[in-house]
Amino acid sequence: MAENFQPLSVGELKDSYDVVIIGSGGTGLAAAIQANELGMKVAVLEKEEELGGNTNRASSGMNAAETNVQLKHGVIDNVADFYHETYKDGGRLNDKDMLGYFVYHTAPAVDWLADHDIKLDDITVTGGMSKKRTHRPASMAPIGGFLVKSLLGVVAKENIPVFNNTKVTKLRQAADGRINGVEVKSGDLTKKVDAKAVILATGGFGASKEYIERFRPDLKDYKTTNQPGATGDGLKLAENVGAELMQMNLVQVHPTVQQDHPHVYLIGEAVRGEGAILVNAQGERFVNELNTRKIVSNAITALPEHSAYLIFDQGIRDRAKAIEFYDKTGLVVHGDTIEDLAQNLNMDSATLKATVNTWNQAVENHDDEQFHRTTGMDRGITKPGFFAIHIAPAIHYTMGGIHITPKTQVLDGNGDIIKGLFAAGEVAGGLHGNNRVGGNSIAETIVFGRQAGQQVTLYARGLK
Repeated sequence: MAENFQPLSVGELKDSYDVVIIGSGGTGLAAAIQANELGMKVAVLEKEEELGGNTNRASSGMNAAETNVQLKHGVIDNVADFYHETYKDGGRLNDKDMLGYFVYHTAPAVDWLADHDIKLDDITVTGGMSKKRTHRPASMAPIGGFLVKSLLGVVAKENIPVFNNTKVTKLRQAADGRINGVEVKSGDLTKKVDAKAVILATGGFGASKEYIERFRPDLKDYKTTNQPGATGDGLKLAENVGAELMQMNLVQVHPTVQQDHPHVYLIGEAVRGEGAILVNAQGERFVNELNTRKIVSNAITALPEHSAYLIFDQGIRDRAKAIEFYDKTGLVVHGDTIEDLAQNLNMDSATLKATVNTWNQAVENHDDEQFHRTTGMDRGITKPGFFAIHIAPAIHYTMGGIHITPKTQVLDGNGDIIKGLFAAGEVAGGLHGNNRVGGNSIAETIVFGRQAGQQVTLYARGLK
């Protein structure tokens, strides 16, 4: 995703920085840019060859409320609604202070990106939200790759050093318990680096068999949408210095994942947000497609086949550019007509035709009598050609993680702050409750990445 950016090798790593940031996804890059612009000398360390982590795989967008972009699209929003919907969708298990900080800092985060010439000028909707809050580039490109590439452009311009193939093996602690550096390993080389503060931006544990088996053994055979590096390394580093982990059993299964190939492909929520429906093997709808991920996933798992089909037309395809990639990869079944599509899916064509007709009527009347869907109804399924993608739920996101304050300070088991250690993004728990809303994780990377960058600066300035 970051094809033109050249990371540095560990040989160029200096002995000392103000701030060491572990992880090069959206959170780590946002933290690095923010801290650097506040005068901190920073280094970003990434254990993988490829930069960007799971952020590369994000496809829908970045949620934010009361933005100028929304107003340009005629959407009048309210931050309080954003708060209450996210709280309800999270089973009211969200950390209220974190959630409050989050929703009120999403619009400034969109502005901050725009100040760096990273513009999210289009909007769509994701499950569990009543308004179009999901910001994305005007090209409608998947948000993740766009964001990583754009943030790395800023990093290059500001000469922020980023090191790949560099794994942090240990957080170093002073005699008084504060974190004052890291130990890293790259190939045969190991090195100690001093730092006034360390930010963990290492992502979740969605690809860790060990953590999934420890906290959610019922999911151990599920496939994952996560990149292979999402193994919970930051959690291990934090646990080893006494940090508390919270809500680790709260693991999100994403409803729409293509799993018929060796590589697993997440089909972004924007496809449903732009109007796609879900049908079972008989060609019938069975759920409000834009209910929370938890409810939609459970409905699919309850079907005899434990899988379903996304159905959409050319009009929806034009509004969700990621479909071009899915099609090139061979994930999309085509039909000239709905009947044609049904035959290619070995479905009864009369049933699928009736389902689509009923849905188109619901869109026209703004009334989904069957499943009471109220969003993602801007267009019906009427414009040839017609398409389907076979999907099933897979492990997607880990809501639990390191216990932090809204200032991204890491807490130990007694609720005391571990000085010099900060964490943000998916590695931290608490923000999302028991269900993360689509579009909130990218917003979290920027909002709390920036917050971590600001808080480490305040902390480092306070050190004599």
